[in-house]
Amino acid sequence: MNLKLVVAAIVMLGALGYFAFMAFQSATVYSYSVSELTALGPTPEGKLVRVNGKLIGDSFERPEASTLAHFILTDEEDEGEVVAARYDGVLPDLFFNPHSEIILEGSYGSDGVFVSQNVLVKCPSKYIEAEDEDAYDQSDYPTEQGS
Repeated sequence: MNLKLVVAAIVMLGALGYFAFMAFQSATVYSYSVSELTALGPTPEGKLVRVNGKLIGDSFERPEASTLAHFILTDEEDEGEVVAARYDGVLPDLFFNPHSEIILEGSYGSDGVFVSQNVLVKCPSKYIEAEDEDAYDQSDYPTEQGS
């Protein structure tokens, strides 16, 4: 009877370990820069990744009375690498701040467009100095409503 109990405990622990491993694997989201993402190419179907970059201000387009936005992100260091992105939803207020780092979560398609399910914006106040804040002019970027 003790042998049956030991075998049952081993099977139970093995099953729990397997389920924990699978849950961790499915919850993992890899984060890439724009240049890393473009070098890797399209993401496998069903796989979410994150890409971080800066908004190219004049690339933002949103039709009036729509929540679908199209824009382009670039690497902070390398202005040459860009990725086109699409997001359907309300954007955070700091999205248009030129000092903000934008993090998109979604998938990169074979058409070269990153379809984002979630948009995060790192607060720029930690990274810029006071004189840079004085130079920030909000009129350089369109409002969320597309104006």
